[in-house]
Amino acid sequence: RWPSLMKHYSPTDYVNWLEEYKVRQKAGLEARKIVASFSKRFFSEHVPCNGFSDIENLEGPEIFFEDELVCILNMEGRKALTWKYYAKKILYYLRQQKILNNLKAFLQHSDDYESYLEGAVFIDQYCNPLSEISLGDIQAQIGSIVELVRKSLRGINSRHPSLAFKAGESSMVMELELQSQVLDAMNYVLYDQLKFKGNRMDYYNALNLYMHQVLIRRTGIPISMSLLYMTIARQLGVPLEPVNFPSHFLLRWCQGAEGANLDIFDYIYIDAFGKGRQLTVKECEYLIGQHVTAALYGVVNVKKVLQRMVGNLLSLGKREGIDQSYQLLRDSLDLYLAMYPDQVQLLLLQARLYFHLGIWPEKVLDILQHIQTLDPGQHGAVGYLVQHTLEHIERKKEDVGVEVKLRSHEKHRDVCYSIGLIMKHKRYGYNCVIYGWDPTCMMGHEWIRNMNVHSLPHGHHQPFYNVLVEDGSCRYAAQENLEYNVEPQEISHPDVGRYFSEFTGTHYIPNAELELRYPEDLESVYETVQNIYSAKKENAE
Repeated sequence: RWPSLMKHYSPTDYVNWLEEYKVRQKAGLEARKIVASFSKRFFSEHVPCNGFSDIENLEGPEIFFEDELVCILNMEGRKALTWKYYAKKILYYLRQQKILNNLKAFLQHSDDYESYLEGAVFIDQYCNPLSEISLGDIQAQIGSIVELVRKSLRGINSRHPSLAFKAGESSMVMELELQSQVLDAMNYVLYDQLKFKGNRMDYYNALNLYMHQVLIRRTGIPISMSLLYMTIARQLGVPLEPVNFPSHFLLRWCQGAEGANLDIFDYIYIDAFGKGRQLTVKECEYLIGQHVTAALYGVVNVKKVLQRMVGNLLSLGKREGIDQSYQLLRDSLDLYLAMYPDQVQLLLLQARLYFHLGIWPEKVLDILQHIQTLDPGQHGAVGYLVQHTLEHIERKKEDVGVEVKLRSHEKHRDVCYSIGLIMKHKRYGYNCVIYGWDPTCMMGHEWIRNMNVHSLPHGHHQPFYNVLVEDGSCRYAAQENLEYNVEPQEISHPDVGRYFSEFTGTHYIPNAELELRYPEDLESVYETVQNIYSAKKENAE
């Protein structure tokens, strides 16, 4: 009955299943009640931040609440789109909070080599909270690769001590020749047999930093490939260490005697991104094209490795263009500040981001207060944001309600299309669904000039439509550039559920909040569908 919940129960424990069912049923009803309330309360907000406080105060096991959200997401068909939209946001938030708490606890532990992988998995889970990613599953996949390496190693040396290691052991192979045999077998299995490789073609892709994706796609960037390589090597008894080398993460392999006074020339450096190539100090410098100090060849701890991984995600988040929610930037800021909570510049970036997105104004004020305490020299930037955030809060209090647009009104007589219709752009060919319209272009002069609207035959004095595009973007399109899509299809846009409750096969039905703003559009949609699609079907028959 509850396959997703079974992992939370031990077969040896006595459970009063009737009482457990009652608690689960109560949590499910509470979850549905909260999900049902979100659209009415937060329709105008891209992120329903204030609603998450309701969830944090829930009574009863969180696993039951999550399970109901998963049930909502798994509802079949093209209905309940608004419920699914908010259930997804709530589940995303709940799981991230849990992962962030676990990460903070993890960072308090002492370093060991197993924890490098565990820390990387926390980052993966936080950025992909709706995916079922577990450390155990990733360890099992790596364990399968280890077994393939053992099989190859057996062909090289049937008496190799690594062949006798059991899972979970932390034994080390001491002889360099035996360690070299392990690395040779690893390189063969990883790069020749399994075809792992550094992702040079799509280097700046966040998927390269998620360990579960590295294993699925068999590609990554230097730091993720190095973590995989090091984890396998250590399970086979080769003590590789991570090196936070500039521009290209490396591993080092000690060639000197244990306990000796070693320097950087007593190591061979391994480039897991470059198919396990072994480098000297001079070759490392050739790799990045510059001379570096000896300190940069040193080993780094778990926290520093995770800092570099999150720093890479942060850089990618700043490059985001099409994702107007800036989700990757928000997630990477959360992770970085969980490790280094007093980074003033990143706190300021987080406050500016929330301010720009118009979300969580109360949290913006909390962040700004923290910045002012850490660095009073930021008074100018902090004061500006405080003033405008307070103004934003006051404007929300004075909100007079929704703007209702009636098609029958004289000033809307030129509006031809309705919300919910699947359209095609004449010039760019993209498919989209209309979720709003204006009788004329409502954007500012700068936008009109930048988009070259004046070159259109009807200029900006024509209806313009807010559309959700199949590539995940939101656009503002002129009426003369749109036409009916004769072969309507679902638009896979993350915000479809924010505006629509159902896809019928020919059009979307607006949810209660959108219909309130365009009360006469639905009737127009039915008429259009009848004229366009029914007539086409009859002609085809």
